[in-house]
Amino acid sequence: MYEVADGSRVTGGSTGEAIAVAFTRALRESGLSVPITATLNFATALNRVGVGHRSGPYWAGRATLVSNPEDIAVYNRIFAAFWEQKYGEWINVEGQPPPMTLALDTDDEGDETGDGEDDSSDDIQSVRFSRAEVLMDKDFAECTDDELAELQQMMLQMRFTTHAQQSRRQVTAKRHGRSPDLRKTIRLALKHQGEPLQRKFTENSVKPRRLVLILDVSGSMEPYARAFLRFSHAAVIARGRVEAFAIGTRLTRLTRHLSNRDPDVALKAATPEVKDWSGGTRLGDTFAQFNDEWGIRGMARGAVVVVVSDGWDRGDAEVLGVQMERLHRVTHQLIWVNPLKASEGYAPVAAGMAAALPHTDLFLSGHSYRSLDHLAALLSHSTGRA
Repeated sequence: MYEVADGSRVTGGSTGEAIAVAFTRALRESGLSVPITATLNFATALNRVGVGHRSGPYWAGRATLVSNPEDIAVYNRIFAAFWEQKYGEWINVEGQPPPMTLALDTDDEGDETGDGEDDSSDDIQSVRFSRAEVLMDKDFAECTDDELAELQQMMLQMRFTTHAQQSRRQVTAKRHGRSPDLRKTIRLALKHQGEPLQRKFTENSVKPRRLVLILDVSGSMEPYARAFLRFSHAAVIARGRVEAFAIGTRLTRLTRHLSNRDPDVALKAATPEVKDWSGGTRLGDTFAQFNDEWGIRGMARGAVVVVVSDGWDRGDAEVLGVQMERLHRVTHQLIWVNPLKASEGYAPVAAGMAAALPHTDLFLSGHSYRSLDHLAALLSHSTGRA
């Protein structure tokens, strides 16, 4: 089974999650900036405190959705209206909103007034949208090289974290644990004539779960591969235990080349290594190579694996299905990102996509910066199989 989750929608059917989505939507419509990660945190908190009493949801929202003290007044107003409507999705605002003039920030400093006349008015509010805000929802296929460079700088600000997993390595426990550390206990006892005045214990250590990024660089993915290569670089330098691969007609490991913190240097080093850039696609064969040489041997075991591909494959779709099943069995979570999923009327009917989909846990879109920001948020809250 797989779970579909994209945009700002929070997956799951519980009451707490439905209320969290509706309430955060109302906050956004009122002007508050509420990121997806805050919505996920609010949904988790709401499921724990319940909705039976007003104080629980109120403080859960205050703790997770409000980041600036000046937003508390707006939050209180929206919460009161939302609660009185019993979890309603729309907030009725009395009166007509003031007319607004919208302008796009550009690099030009001039042209502040057209003919020197003062057009200011007390009942007109001017709102300016930054270039970064416009680029957040722009399809990567429509971005220029300069815009992709701007997006890369934005990607460097993303937070890439995954849930920790227990390690077999034992470390000294800060408090009493189940496993006594006899060596340290005896060593301390020797300082007190053999009396074990201080007892030491050990516990299992934790380590971040490995993240593996597999990028399709075939001809059909070329408009998006450039953006995802930048996304991979941002992930590699942001945290440890990240691996990056390119697939097309062959498998290429890019982790070492993307490890330079300078994005220009990293991309110049990685691009020549991908000999099959904008070429054909043999997903089944390349996934078989990845499984045999890297994945099954240990790299993918217990890891979060993200595959970025449109699913078009010139090889045997049955081979791809078998290899995806092998990979799925050893991973903690297998995510497939398809930039075409955001297209109107899209259906996963391509042979490769249809063969791989039953063996994925999440099926996401990946056509814009906002969709990648959503992916980074999901990686930070990765909980395993759907």
